[in-house]
Amino acid sequence: MKQSSARGWTIEHRKLSESVMDGLMIDSPQKEFICVCVRDPRCHKENFWHTHIDYEICLYTNSMCFRKKTSCVRRRYSEFVWLRQRLQDNEFLIDLPKLPPWNPFFSLGNSCHVADRMKGLQKFLEDVLQTPFFLSESRLHLFLQSHLNIMKIDACAQGLTRYTVEQAIQGCTCNLSRFPFDDEESKIGCDSDCESNSSSGLGHSMEPTMSLSEGTSASDYHEV
Repeated sequence: MKQSSARGWTIEHRKLSESVMDGLMIDSPQKEFICVCVRDPRCHKENFWHTHIDYEICLYTNSMCFRKKTSCVRRRYSEFVWLRQRLQDNEFLIDLPKLPPWNPFFSLGNSCHVADRMKGLQKFLEDVLQTPFFLSESRLHLFLQSHLNIMKIDACAQGLTRYTVEQAIQGCTCNLSRFPFDDEESKIGCDSDCESNSSSGLGHSMEPTMSLSEGTSASDYHEV
């Protein structure tokens, strides 16, 4: 994929997210809101044959339903699929928002594929967060505001870990220099360094990464 094209749609998506956030702040600083942004796709090469892509999820809110006002984590498509299934298991009477469909020909080197999926993932999260029933679901909060992988999220939500849901979320740190919503209030209570991969539990990932916006040779790979 060409560096210029990847950088172009990433910048445009970021500008759109920032303009939405500015609108929220201007509209009414007292109005409750939950703003979520899916951005910054990155390739993770596991070995010669296997690679995958994950996305940064930035959350900014003043809602009392969330333990932290700001957070950034990274999740891959398969983790979104897992989240939707867990929400479906617990709220089977509710019509769940749709995820962007799985594409067997999805190419990490195709900027259109990546951009379309990223927009679909953001739309999914926005729709979920507009459904009050889901805001009490511990797995959703851990998915959005912790670095736990899906197995640890399940265990934590069931009380089978040595740390609580609140401790897992408070242990998630966020790099302010990368946060897309740049206002002074959003900086309160936000820690440092959110470059960890979501599969790393409470620690940091040592998995090699490649940012699509920097240009990669991922065009030879398809996501598994």
